[in-house]
Amino acid sequence: MVLGYGVHLAVDTKSELPLAAIVESANVNEKKLAAKLLRKTLRRKREVRNVVADSQYSSEGLRSEIKRLGAEPVVPYPRNQRRGEKGVLRVDKKFRSHGPWRLKRLYRCRSAVERVAARLVEHFGLEQVRTRGRRNVLAHTFLCLIAMLIIAVSACLLGHPDLIRSPVSLMELTGGI
Repeated sequence: MVLGYGVHLAVDTKSELPLAAIVESANVNEKKLAAKLLRKTLRRKREVRNVVADSQYSSEGLRSEIKRLGAEPVVPYPRNQRRGEKGVLRVDKKFRSHGPWRLKRLYRCRSAVERVAARLVEHFGLEQVRTRGRRNVLAHTFLCLIAMLIIAVSACLLGHPDLIRSPVSLMELTGGI
């Protein structure tokens, strides 16, 4: 959340790098943006096997869109949906997942999005937005994402792909700026 705007990210969970982003007003429901974010992601990354999202994205419309695009939805159902049904993924108030083992294992990948968001805030200045208006916040957000991707490319070019997520370690390696 940035000054009344929400930054919605699609992240590759293996590399922990952003694939797509949308910036919208904070009062726009995530479910309305999920399909658009998914389509933006698929334009850049052709093969998506699983789409992992939290229960705020839970809707039959999104699940059917994910299946239509050839991926498996890993979205927990809230308590008020599919009551008493076995074999569905749920997350309790203490953030423990319940359901089939395979879905629980896949759902753990969702924390990659949280780590990317934390990295954007901590290392790339997403928290320091001093501008107003969606267009300006969008520009600031994309500059932060570009900086994150430049770090990843630089780490690979320097022969340290293990440092693609670590701007501080990469700066120490190169002697800082």
